[in-house]
Order: sequence, then structure tokens, then C-alpha cells
Amino acid sequence: MHATSSRRQILTGSAAALGLAGFTAAVTALADDTGATTARTSAPDLKPRRRPHLVVIVADDLGSGELGAYGQRLISTPRMDELAAGGLRFTHAYAAAPVCAPSRCSMLTGLHGGHAAVRSNPFHAGQAPLGDGDTTFAEVLRGRGYRTACIGKWGFGPELPDQASHPNRRGFDEFYGYIGHGRAHDYYPESLWDNGRRTVLTANAHEARGTYAPELFRRRALDFVSRNASGDAPFLLYVAPNVPHAPSRAVEPAEYARRLWSPANKGHAAQVGQLDTLVGDLVDRLRAEGLERDTVLLLTSDNGPHEEGGADPDQFRATGDLRGYKRNLYEGGIRVPLIAWAPGRIEPGAVSHRPTPLTDLLPTLAELGGADAPDGIDGLSVAGLMGAGGRPEAHRYLYWFRNDPHATPRAQAADRGRGLRVCEALRQGEWKLVRFAPGRDRTAPDHLWDVELYNLRKDPGERHDVAGRHPRIVAGMLRQLKDAWTDRPPVRV
Repeated sequence: MHATSSRRQILTGSAAALGLAGFTAAVTALADDTGATTARTSAPDLKPRRRPHLVVIVADDLGSGELGAYGQRLISTPRMDELAAGGLRFTHAYAAAPVCAPSRCSMLTGLHGGHAAVRSNPFHAGQAPLGDGDTTFAEVLRGRGYRTACIGKWGFGPELPDQASHPNRRGFDEFYGYIGHGRAHDYYPESLWDNGRRTVLTANAHEARGTYAPELFRRRALDFVSRNASGDAPFLLYVAPNVPHAPSRAVEPAEYARRLWSPANKGHAAQVGQLDTLVGDLVDRLRAEGLERDTVLLLTSDNGPHEEGGADPDQFRATGDLRGYKRNLYEGGIRVPLIAWAPGRIEPGAVSHRPTPLTDLLPTLAELGGADAPDGIDGLSVAGLMGAGGRPEAHRYLYWFRNDPHATPRAQAADRGRGLRVCEALRQGEWKLVRFAPGRDRTAPDHLWDVELYNLRKDPGERHDVAGRHPRIVAGMLRQLKDAWTDRPPVRV
């Protein structure tokens, strides 16, 4: 059974080991379409002498194809493209779930959807909390002396200052933003949380609709960097802006105003541009403070692109040639951009084709920060690709779970009308298995499930189901898929 009791215990020993030596020999290499990994790190004499500052930027609903570095042609993203050109670009990075809350829970705790405390967005009750025994990457790093901040969208537990899943109770010295992810859909909120205090926002003369929250997040993030630039302690800055999530009319799309696009598509492109500005401003501030060579910056997204509010991901080819969108367990719903930028640690233009789920962030950040990761997590460190030395282990499998209260039209079409059913997926080597329950009951007998199998090397767009031709592969992957699930008792809010 998967270990749950000691996740909040920070173990001694190598962070690279993570208690996983027992199945090192059983690791199955997960090859991409070329089977190659070309990431390189710089020579040892170029590495910074201190533990690096760590910056993690997580966009909201940014598709794998919405950056120029990943093939985007209609939306301008020069600063994020510059980041990719100057650092390491992952081509097979995966969100841990196709929607916000479970994806972010797994990213923070290193537990995939079969083991995590939060496995769905809320149905009728409030947002679920993190597990009592779970450890976030902020707790790991604060335990090693890092100054920590969470700015933007959090998404766990009730809107209360003293609840157990509040960011200040989960390793972050500073928090500014939304506690609940539902409120994060309002770009002009009446209030935001500043640590344990709800602060009322006052509109200025230039913002008739109120105060624009993403701009406040940008300012707060820059301020955090400057306030901690000269201190003895390194810092961890987790920035989670709510762009480019719907609604897509939150900003005036000056750059795209003359395009013959719908207002929603203009707004969406402008929101991606705002994310680009935020990233560029953070890089500029790091450089201005002399921290460029003392920092590892990671940029990613929580799931695939949305279509709410009239936004059309197909117009922007937001998933490239992949099948699916936000809420699908096909590649388009879970494949995300992931860029690592660390001058002096990573050579410009490095590329990794290693299948890398965002559950790998916790052990990676831990190893970079000289900390030990918790026991019993699913993530594996890729710090070796960021100057730490050594070759990262490959995952035996990658697992996803989907049970969502909503289904949008394009996502429904990609699922062939099964968007409101429980869905699971497993990637093992070049094979990807996707299965749909007859309803929302995951315990339904196997013969009632729809099972599909795809060869991602030959068919990255998941167009050709070959389950009938490979019954042994299907049987083996179904066994692994069932082993990936562990029931967890409900956590009190």
C-alpha cells in the first residue's frame, strides 16, 4: 500500500534517493517520439556558489502550443520564448490532472492523482483541503532556511485565515492572492487575502471596474524579489497568476484590436501577453538585483487550454496537433509547457524529451535547495538537468485521474460524449492507455469500461485506438493502473 503516514517527515539522506532505490532496477524508460534527450548543463566552474533562489511560475489554463517556443504563430510571447532559448525546454511535460485543483495539489505535494488528497474540482461543496499528512515543496524548502512566498491563486480549503490548508500553514511565509480557486475567476475582486487578513481593494481612476488582480500580483512578486535580494537566505517565490483563465475579456487587447477575431479570442491573446510581460519583468528584476546566475526559474501551466467564455483554442492551435483540451486525459488536456532557466547552470537551447510530470517539481526543488524530499511521493528529481549533476531516473509509469463536474463542448467531442464519466489514463513507455467508466463510479466492473490504447511514438495525436491488437499490453497496463490507486479517507475542512 502507498505510504501516507510519513509524508510530512523530512528524511535525512540524499534527495536524489527519495527512498526509491527498491525499484530503480525496475524503471522502464519512457521514450518520446525520437527517444532522445539533448539537455546539457554548463561546466562546473560556471555554477553559482550558493544555493539558488527558486522561482516557480504556474499559468492558469495555458496550452502546450500557446508559446512561440512551442510553435505558436498568432500570439506574441517574446519574453517566454527568450526564456526557452536561454534555458531548457521540456517537450513532454505533463500536468498532474486536466483541471486546476487536483493538478496543483499534485504539483505541490509530489503525489499523482491516484494518491493525492485532492482529486477533482469541487462539485457542490467547497474546495477540498490538502491532506493532513501531505508536505508541500514550500514546507520542504522553508525547513532548509528558504524565505517563501505564494502570490496569486492558491485553491485549497475554505476562505478562512486559520484553516489547515492556508498557504501560511503550508510552508509559505508570505501569501497574497485568492484562497479559493472559484474566486480567482474574478479579475476585479473586491478583496484579496494578504496572509491571514482579507484586504479590500480600492479602484483607482483608471480602473473603473475595480483593481485588476494580475497587476497586483506582478507588483508583489517584483517587490518580494527586491526585498529578499540582499539577504543571507535564499528564497522560493511561487507565482500563480490567474491568466489566461476565462473570462477572456478582462483586459483591453490593444495589440490584437485590429485582428478579425472574436472579442474573447482577442482577450485571450492579450492575457497570454500579460503572462509574457510578468515573466519578462521578473527576469529583468532578477538581473537588476544581480541574481541572474543565482536563480533557477521554472515556468509551466496547470492543465491544457480552456474554451470557456467563447475562447477558441483551435484558432490558436493551442495544443498543436494533440487531441483534447482542458478536462480531457488525452495529450492536449494534460501536456503543458515547461521551461527551466538558470544561466550558468543550463546551456542555452537545451531540450529534454523525458516525460516529466509536474509531480517532479517537489523533489527537483528540494534537491536544488539542498533539502530532502518527503518519503513516499511519486515525483522524481530532474535537478540533474539543471546543473545538479547526474541523469534523472525515468518513471515506471505516469498516471492520471479525471472526475469533473463540468464538460465543455470541445472537450466533450474529444471524449466522444464521455466527459462526465470517470476517466483514467496511464502512460508506460511509448504506450498510453485511456479508459472511461460507465458513469462516475470508479469501482464499476472492468467489462463495463471503455478501454483505448495508443502508441504515442507512432500516433502522438491519439487518433488510432489499437487496444484490440495488443491485448497483453492492455492487460498489463490495466493491472498497473489499478495498483496506482489508493483510497484516502476524506480530510476535514
